Amino acid sequence: MILVVDLCYRAGSLSRDELVGPVERLLHKNGAPLFTRHYTAVGAPDLEGADAVILCGTALKDTGFAEHPELFRWLSAFERPVLGISSGMRALAAAFGGGTEPCCEIGMTDVKVLAPDPLFDGREGFPAYELHEYAVQVPDTFIPLAASGLCVQAIRHRSLPLYGLLFHPEVRNEWILERFLGLAEAAQ
Repeated sequence: MILVVDLCYRAGSLSRDELVGPVERLLHKNGAPLFTRHYTAVGAPDLEGADAVILCGTALKDTGFAEHPELFRWLSAFERPVLGISSGMRALAAAFGGGTEPCCEIGMTDVKVLAPDPLFDGREGFPAYELHEYAVQVPDTFIPLAASGLCVQAIRHRSLPLYGLLFHPEVRNEWILERFLGLAEAAQ
């Protein structure tokens, strides 16, 4: 079961349809069982029942999740696969002490793979859809996996199956979500 976490400013917001809905549809299309919770409502039973977690992105000015780092402390103890998308990458990095820095990218950009990983296996680079004003400062416990000309685009924890993507794979790179699902299945 995949726990999809909505990071939008409030449950049921219009942004949910744009940023959480496409992830849910891709999971359904791939036959992955899922349940969705707003980040303010994620509890121990949700985490115990999840085989993997996807932290969805938010609209550009929607940064309320960043004001509540205590709601993401569970990430440092969660040993199952996690994929943080855009704002989800920010939440993931922050849970491990990573900060942010200005880096505005909107639209398509070229991403170069920096380190081998099953998530990007067989790819040296690819175009990706961006929608962010900040990049993460990569915590020491993570390694950079991919970058654009401006900032790090993908990270992985050094010992846990935790990934962050600054771009939106649900827009132009569905194959990445499919590979993440494969990693989640293999971890069960």
